Amino acid sequence: MKISEIRELTTEELAERIEVEVANLNNMKFNHSISPLADNSQIKKLRHDIARMKGELTQRNK
Repeated sequence: MKISEIRELTTEELAERIEVEVANLNNMKFNHSISPLADNSQIKKLRHDIARMKGELTQRNK
């Protein structure tokens, strides 16, 4: 997800999206521990997207 797409979201949508993506990340990590994913970089990309969203949320709350 690009930063421009993140900035278009409302604060409520952004907080909701963070919760969903964190749940997806936890699910993906769990599945990866059971049987390896075909593409390990998905976890890294998801972590970076969550960090971008959390950074934008922090900027808005200042």
